[in-house]
Amino acid sequence: MDKIPMTRGGADALERELNELKSKERPAIIRQIAEAREHGDLSENAEYHAAREKQGFIEGRIKELEAILSRAEVIDPSKFSGSIKFGATVDLIDEDTEEERTYQIVGEPEADIERGLLNIRSPLARALIGKEEGDSVDVTTPGGIRSYEILRVRFN
Repeated sequence: MDKIPMTRGGADALERELNELKSKERPAIIRQIAEAREHGDLSENAEYHAAREKQGFIEGRIKELEAILSRAEVIDPSKFSGSIKFGATVDLIDEDTEEERTYQIVGEPEADIERGLLNIRSPLARALIGKEEGDSVDVTTPGGIRSYEILRVRFN
């Protein structure tokens, strides 16, 4: 199996979610199912079916998180310097709109574009890898080709 690159922060967040599911969500849904069973006929018991569906989601997410964490390779970006690589935090400026953005290049399970966490497999991250401050990159996006200038690269 392939290792999954991840920052310490990303791995910690997944571990917190896993612990929350195991210690709070799972016991709560088991109680809900038990209470719903006490209401009688299960074939027409909407509470029971909703609780069972939620239980299936929780158990599936627990298995998914355990699989991801078992294959996680936690990488400390603070040990890096130089050109852009995994873990780098990059300040960019869109050369067309002059809009500045900051992204950290992270592993797929921890990616969240709204929080500036850019999936290493995304077109933008792939275009940035190996580049340095002052370089320009062109990225093909669904909206067309975008050009960015790299303003700053840091590894924290």
